[in-house]
This record gives sequence, C-alpha cells and structure tokens, in this order.
Amino acid sequence: MAEEKSTILTESGLKKLEEQLDYLISVRRNEVSEQIAIARGFGDLSENAEYDEAKKEQAKVEAEITRLQATIRTATVVADDEITTEKVSIGTIVKVKDIEENEEVEYAIVGANEADPFDNKISVESPVGAGLLGAKKNQTVQIQVPTGLLHFKILGIRKI
Repeated sequence: MAEEKSTILTESGLKKLEEQLDYLISVRRNEVSEQIAIARGFGDLSENAEYDEAKKEQAKVEAEITRLQATIRTATVVADDEITTEKVSIGTIVKVKDIEENEEVEYAIVGANEADPFDNKISVESPVGAGLLGAKKNQTVQIQVPTGLLHFKILGIRKI
C-alpha cells in the first residue's frame, strides 16, 4: 500500500472535515440506500437506469467517506495556540500589497483541503501560499507563479 501523505489542517479545518464525514455517514449514506431500495422496486435490474444511478451515487459517497477518513487519520493539526502573528504561517490572515498592481488584498493561509480561492483562502502548498510562508510584517517577497513574478509587501498578519 502506498504511504499516505499527511495533510496540514487548522483546528477549524479539521472540525469542518469531521462534520462533512458525519453528514455523509449519518445522512447521505441512508439517503442513497433508500434510493437503491426504491429503484429495486422498479423491476428488472439489468435495464433499470434509476438503480444504476443510485449504485453510482453510492460508490461516490463511499469513496468520499474513505477519503475523508484517511485525511482525518493522517492529518497534522496546527493548534490555535501554536499560531503566531510574528510571521506568515498556516492559520494566519496576511494583508499584502501587490506592488505592481498597487492593490491590497488579504489571504487566509490554510491547508490544501481548506483552500477556497474564491474566498481568498489559499493553500500553503500553492505558489503564493508557499511564497508567503515565513514572511514578516513590512517584508517584501517575490513569488514565482506560472504567469510571472509577483512582488508583495506584507502589511499585517493576524490569526484566522
């Protein structure tokens, strides 16, 4: 079996994954079982599209349960009291000024499973997240991204 990779999570990120897992096990799994039972009642399973779809959904739910269980089991959780505002780290919100664009933006630095670029939550594994790690207030950093080189000045750091 392949070695499982540890995932870095904040305490809130772990809680969110545990809630997703609980929902899938206690609610979604039962809903899919009911869909399968109803579809069985439609007759011949070899020509039953509803049954086939319900079985596919069951496989997706079970795969997601397995993935979440593995992620939670192998997670490295960064405790809230371990997070410092002295430098950019997982669990911090960093306010930066894009020097070229003369724009300010805030990024929450989170684990890969918690990332949501539409909500400015960026992964520590992303180019920008990795480039900001360890930076201190008033420091200027250069980050190589696929579209070129970014220049950010760190304006502030706070806990999520």
